[in-house]
Amino acid sequence: MTAEATAVALWRVETTVATQEQARGLARRVVEHRLAACVQIEPIESVYRWHDELVVEPEYRIVFKTTAGRYPALEAALHAHHPYELPQIVAIQATAAEAGYANWVDASVRVPPNQVPGPNKK
Repeated sequence: MTAEATAVALWRVETTVATQEQARGLARRVVEHRLAACVQIEPIESVYRWHDELVVEPEYRIVFKTTAGRYPALEAALHAHHPYELPQIVAIQATAAEAGYANWVDASVRVPPNQVPGPNKK
C-alpha cells in the first residue's frame, strides 16, 4: 500500500429500501448531486424485529462509495429522501484503497465551486 492509496478517506455507506425503484431513485439522486461516485444495488432478504413483530421480507441493499468529506451531505440526503421511518444508514471507512480508484471517487464527488448549492437547495 502506498501513501497515495490512503490519502483519500473513502467510505462505504449502506442502506436498504423495499423496492428496486426506490433504490434506483436514491442512487440516481445521490450520484447526480455528487454525494457518491458509485452506487451498487443488490436484492437481499431481511429478517428483523419491527414494532415488536418479526418481519421477513425482500429488500434492496444500496451501497454508496463516497469520501469522508461528502458523508455528512450524503447522510442528510438519505434522511431527507429515504422512504423508511427509520432508515439503516451505516458508514464504514475503508482502511485501504487502490490509489487510482480512490482518486476517481474523490474527483467524482468534488463539487465545482460554481455548483455548490445554497443552504435550502436539494
